Amino acid sequence: MIQRSHRDVGRVISVLGMIALTWMASPVRSASQEPGTIVARDARVQGHTYVFEETGAEMPYALFLPSGYDAAREWPLIVALHGLGRPYDWMMGYDSFIDFAEQYGYIVVSPLGYHPRGWYGSRGYGNPAGGGRGGAQSTLPENLGKLSEQDVMNVLEIARDAHNVDESRIYLWGHSMGGAGTYHLAALYPDIWAGLAVAAPAPRRDAIDQISSFSEIPVLVLHGDQDSTVPVEGSRTWVARMRELGMQHVYIEVPGGDHSLFVRENPEMLAKVFSFFNIVGKDELGVRQ
Repeated sequence: MIQRSHRDVGRVISVLGMIALTWMASPVRSASQEPGTIVARDARVQGHTYVFEETGAEMPYALFLPSGYDAAREWPLIVALHGLGRPYDWMMGYDSFIDFAEQYGYIVVSPLGYHPRGWYGSRGYGNPAGGGRGGAQSTLPENLGKLSEQDVMNVLEIARDAHNVDESRIYLWGHSMGGAGTYHLAALYPDIWAGLAVAAPAPRRDAIDQISSFSEIPVLVLHGDQDSTVPVEGSRTWVARMRELGMQHVYIEVPGGDHSLFVRENPEMLAKVFSFFNIVGKDELGVRQ
């Protein structure tokens, strides 16, 4: 593992070298004002719902539009995927995340994934619930994984239809379960995404072959080396495979970093996500830069 000082991080990201970095981190109702959510606490984040056609369920999603949004020009879009058991707008509440989206001019959408334990299809199209936060839930739909995946794609399509999205700059960002979903959706729909970012991703061990399906997409991987929920060895293995495939990627492993707070309450780490997205995209022919 190549160690870099804090000053080196921006330079390494800017050239997208295939480098491993060690960096020290100093039932659904109306979603508009649901108590305790980011939507209720931050007026910049909007809560919306739509009807999931296949089931008739009302699905919530969160939306952020930069204050200067003008439909006359195109805007980059981030799809943010929350972790296990979290509410639909959870990722919007990460420290300074919305500030960065405002600063750099990103539209952000954050779907529920049909259910907080849906896994976005990354653990199969059946019912992936069992263990972890909340325990097993046998009452969930038998095809929850499929519904969870489809919810993300539905929200993406809603955003594309409603706003002037730059099709060459659509990004996928996920934490923990959301990181697994990011890998899964990148493998299924590689032509959509201009770049991926994951924090403490929790993919299935046997899913590593997915990487070859999105090997043309630049990836940023963040993981704390003291993560007791999703051990860092998994990311090290996936990053090694990325290196073997010659992928454009950046790996930031945080000494002392845990599973959640190392990114959720760390604006400097979130700044790396936006710095990465700021420099990766697709040209007019759809070729990734």
